[in-house]
Amino acid sequence: MIGRSLISMVAMIVSSASYAQGTPDPQTPQVAPPKETWKAPFGGTFAASLAVLNEYSYRGISQTQRQAAFQAGLTYETAPVSEKVPLSAYLGAWGSNVDFPNTGTFAEIDVITGLKLKLMDDKLTFDLGYIRYNYLGAPSNLFYDFNEFGLVAGYDFGVAQVSAAIRYSPNFFANSGNAWYKWASVTVPLPFIHVNENVAFKAFGTIGNQYVERFANYGIPSNNYWDWQLGLVVSVYGFDLSAAYTGTNLSVQDCLGTQNCASRFILAISKTF
Repeated sequence: MIGRSLISMVAMIVSSASYAQGTPDPQTPQVAPPKETWKAPFGGTFAASLAVLNEYSYRGISQTQRQAAFQAGLTYETAPVSEKVPLSAYLGAWGSNVDFPNTGTFAEIDVITGLKLKLMDDKLTFDLGYIRYNYLGAPSNLFYDFNEFGLVAGYDFGVAQVSAAIRYSPNFFANSGNAWYKWASVTVPLPFIHVNENVAFKAFGTIGNQYVERFANYGIPSNNYWDWQLGLVVSVYGFDLSAAYTGTNLSVQDCLGTQNCASRFILAISKTF
């Protein structure tokens, strides 16, 4: 896969009370009152997102040859089981353009589903989920499509929110066998930067490690690598502007002679509904 993106990270940070793939949003004086819920059948809710980025990076590796990406997602979440059992289920889809040279692959469409548990007034959250990655245009003999299971846990301390996750695939991208991805993140609101009630600032950092059993199939020189991000999100009148400095410990040679794993800035503008 040298080959989820900054927008996944942004969605994690700006979502209120949950992370379809993340953590709850801390409540601060800077954050505008929550907008009305987009109600759905059977007492559930819909959530949608649109984003434009200067590239799509998956775990530190560019999926678009360092070119622009356009992404969209839609998720349905059920109502909690009860006040005493704050457990809900969700189902959704997410898509982005991709560029894997000489394969005909032009898009990634993911199907996501899982269960969310929100405790302690939504301060402590757990998300047990499944993702099916589908790559449109890819020849079937490349075995790009794969399944992944994950558990995300997060806690909102108010002054900062922390989260950690572990994800497992029984047969990762390009028939590369067992794969484990572990990551941790911290998000810090910046209430001392005050413009008005419609503008809020947050800083975030993440670090992750990807292990791949048949690493040569995946296109890396050993069975694991590290990726990281440091960034800022500015929420402005319902839009989220983000900038992140991201990279890996893979060199150009380690990355099939490309700059797709190099340290660089990723910029995005997104909107959630």
